[in-house]
Amino acid sequence: MKRLITSSLAAALLVSSSAGATETQPSFSGPPDGASTWEVPGEYVVDFRDDAGLSTVGTWMQSMGLLQVTPGPMAEETKIFTVTLPRAMAKAGKLLAALRADPRVATVEPNVRYRALGEGALWEVGRLHPDDPMYDRQWHMKKVGAEEAWAFGVARGVTVAVVDTGIACENRGPFTKASDLWQTECVEGANFVKKGAPPSDDQGHGTHVAGTIAQSTNNGVGVAGLAFQARLMPVKVLSADGWGTTPGVAAGVRWAADHGADVINLSLGSPRKSKVLQEAIDHARSKGAVVVAAAGNNAGKVGYPGGCEGVIGVSAVDEQGDLAWFSSRGAGVDIGAPGVNVLQQTICERGRNRCEQFAAFNGTSMASPHVAAAAALLVGAGVTNPDAVEQILTATADEVDSEEGHINFGHGKLRAQEAAEKVLVDQISTRFLAILALGLLAFRWARRKGAAVSRSHPGFWLGALFSGVGLLFAAPWVMSRHVLWVDVLSRPLGDWSLLLGGTALHGFLPLANAAVPLALAALFFRSERMKPALAGISIGTAGYLTALLVLGHVATPFGSVLTFLWCASHAIFCTYLGSLMLRKG
Repeated sequence: MKRLITSSLAAALLVSSSAGATETQPSFSGPPDGASTWEVPGEYVVDFRDDAGLSTVGTWMQSMGLLQVTPGPMAEETKIFTVTLPRAMAKAGKLLAALRADPRVATVEPNVRYRALGEGALWEVGRLHPDDPMYDRQWHMKKVGAEEAWAFGVARGVTVAVVDTGIACENRGPFTKASDLWQTECVEGANFVKKGAPPSDDQGHGTHVAGTIAQSTNNGVGVAGLAFQARLMPVKVLSADGWGTTPGVAAGVRWAADHGADVINLSLGSPRKSKVLQEAIDHARSKGAVVVAAAGNNAGKVGYPGGCEGVIGVSAVDEQGDLAWFSSRGAGVDIGAPGVNVLQQTICERGRNRCEQFAAFNGTSMASPHVAAAAALLVGAGVTNPDAVEQILTATADEVDSEEGHINFGHGKLRAQEAAEKVLVDQISTRFLAILALGLLAFRWARRKGAAVSRSHPGFWLGALFSGVGLLFAAPWVMSRHVLWVDVLSRPLGDWSLLLGGTALHGFLPLANAAVPLALAALFFRSERMKPALAGISIGTAGYLTALLVLGHVATPFGSVLTFLWCASHAIFCTYLGSLMLRKG
């Protein structure tokens, strides 16, 4: 099996191929009548009746062809055994039927996992320590600062397209959803290898890449993903042998961008430059997608699309922080990320027979999804402008101070935690300053017309925090934002649209414009008690809009000029509206 996977991956396109599975867990398959992440794949519990004689039971079960028969604790009293079924579905079905038909057997059911219901790990200060049993072997997650990054964001509302061999994302025909993607949402995908077929993974490369991005995390199963609450979009452009063509890859990139992908990962490549592919990437960027690609595995020049304009090209780093021997380098590399012994779940046996395994792969294919996942964290935090995402990722990378360092890693090595924290610090500080400045202006306008509410009124500041900064803006430094209510209350009202409808809705700023405070003012204008809070909401909205202009984080469908005019005019109006609410009487 290891030889099959390694040879298949070696046949992939020059950049897309993993250098091989250097370390694997034994493959396993699920029961033939359905499984979930709570079930132990391939294992059934057989409970014999109390009057069954155990002297012949074990021999009888082994003679049936069961792979392994394990007595449960206190088997003599409980008469409970665990059996492992063969992978062949037909044979497994016959054995199950035989077991259930035997008069000595009371119950046959899938073997399921149990977990403690205490959530202590969720509340450790500032960090999530996931309970995935193989997480400790994921050196690469710790290398990029995953636990610290999760405190600042987990990519809710973000869609990441994996343009690859497909993803084990759904149960359809002979294909099944990978057990450690069970809690990960997969959106509609497309197959550009076989028209009309689902984008299921029949090779293994794409599922492994997708796991680094959004493997189900803190679910008691397998391993973790860096942007584990992002949505995955499977776009199959590589065949079961790992090969694709320019029309397919270009079409996949365009399709992903047109169907709402916020980030597009391309763990594939060729030494040949393609204008068709470059135009597809330009189209994706025009749609607001961040495009990330592997640099290549030829230990030489960067291939394509890694070297294309508008792409974040990624080289591979080993556990010591050095450039992996196989990694391409030089012009086209923007950042380095872990690409050696990267452990994630993938499929085996071409995705059939419920066969899956946890394997450690090498390659810039494995490095690229770390950067794509970090980009998803930034998009989920409100940085939807692709240029801003790239600038933040490269600005916060480990600095390199030599010519060789720049050749190997571009701007440096990925630090997801630094990027995520920088976004939050920049947003909070800019929004606060804007609110203070506009608030002082609103109070000045209000006092020109007579008595005004006190500048220290708590209602005003609560309203301003709610709409402009976030009521619990400091929470990420003490609690992880993977907890939904922490995430919601850490965000200003204007960012809630990201959670409600993703970047497509957020680009129209539905909760960050003058209509929101104006509608609230119309409803509660006669309430003197509500006026300070309404003023705060108005000024908070104005501050939020001003910060958007200063930071340049948000991409809208209106273009830069109209976006500037929209934000500026609404900020001015909200400031004036706030001054009206601050007047007494």
